Amino acid sequence: MRVLIVGCGYVGIPLGSELAKQGHQVFGLRRSTSGAAVLSEAGITPLTGDFTLSEDLARLPGPFDWVINTASSSHGGVEDYRRVYVDGMRLLLSWLEHTPPKKFIYTSSTGVYGQMDGSAVKESSPTEPQSETSKVLVEAERALINAAREKNFPAVILRVAGIYGPDRGHWFKQYLRNEAKIPGHGERILNMIHRDDIVGVIIAALKNGRPGEVYNAVDEEPVPMIHFFRWLSETLGKWMPPFVPEDKEAERKRGTTNKKVQNRRLKMELGYQFKYPTFRQGYTAEIQRLQDAGELDFDPEPR
Repeated sequence: MRVLIVGCGYVGIPLGSELAKQGHQVFGLRRSTSGAAVLSEAGITPLTGDFTLSEDLARLPGPFDWVINTASSSHGGVEDYRRVYVDGMRLLLSWLEHTPPKKFIYTSSTGVYGQMDGSAVKESSPTEPQSETSKVLVEAERALINAAREKNFPAVILRVAGIYGPDRGHWFKQYLRNEAKIPGHGERILNMIHRDDIVGVIIAALKNGRPGEVYNAVDEEPVPMIHFFRWLSETLGKWMPPFVPEDKEAERKRGTTNKKVQNRRLKMELGYQFKYPTFRQGYTAEIQRLQDAGELDFDPEPR
C-alpha cells in the first residue's frame, strides 16, 4: 500500500516505521524539513508541506491507498485548533474527493466527551464538551462522519486518550520533577494509552476498521489520580504529591473532565490486544528505559 501520514511526529514516526517494515511504501508529511533525516532512517519518505494549504496538498505525490491524519495543533488556542482540525480536515476531504483512499484514519481525542461525574462512556455517549478547543474537535469529527455517510468516504475515527511513552506523559514527568499536585481527594479519572499501543490500534483500524465508525483508543484501566500516584510512589520510593484544593473555575476553563472511557468496541471489532494493558505495564517499561539510559535523575526521598 502507498501510505500517507499527515503530521508525522510522535505517533506518526513509529507508525510509519512499522508500516514500512510490513512492506508498505510510507510517506510522512511535515510542515518543515526538520526531522527529515529521522523519517528517512525510519523508512519513511519525507514530504514537506502544510495540509491546511490547498496548494501544498496539490503538490503531494498521490494517490494513496491509506491516509492517516495524526496532525496536532501544538497546544495552540481555539483559532489554531480550528485551522488544523476543521479547516485542515475539510481541505483534506476536498483534495481526496477525486482519488479517495481505501481507508482514512483520523486520530481525534477522548476530550470530546465532556462528562464530569466519573461515569463510563462509550462511542455512543454524548459528545458535549465544555472547552472551546474540544468543541472544535467535535466539529472536525462531524465533518468526517458526514463525508462517510453522504459520500461513502472510508473514514475511521479513533478517539485517543492521553498518550504516554518515551519522553511523554504529563503527570509522570511532573512527578519526577516533584511538581505534581493532587487536586481535591484525587478522585478524577485518568484515561491513558501507551504510544506503542496507539500505533498498533491505528494499524488494526487500517486493516479491520469499519468506515464511518468511531473507536475509543484507551487502555484497559481508567484510574483515579490518587491510585496512579500511589503506584508511582510505591514503585519509585518517593513521597506522594501534596493535595491541593480543587479550583473548579480553572478546571472548567481548561475543560477538565472526569469519566471512564470504555474500549470494548476496539477489542471486539478490531480484535486489538494491548501490549501495555494498563499504565502499570506501560510505565514499568518507561521507568526501566530511563534507568537503562541513566536518565532517571531524581533523588528518592526516604520513606
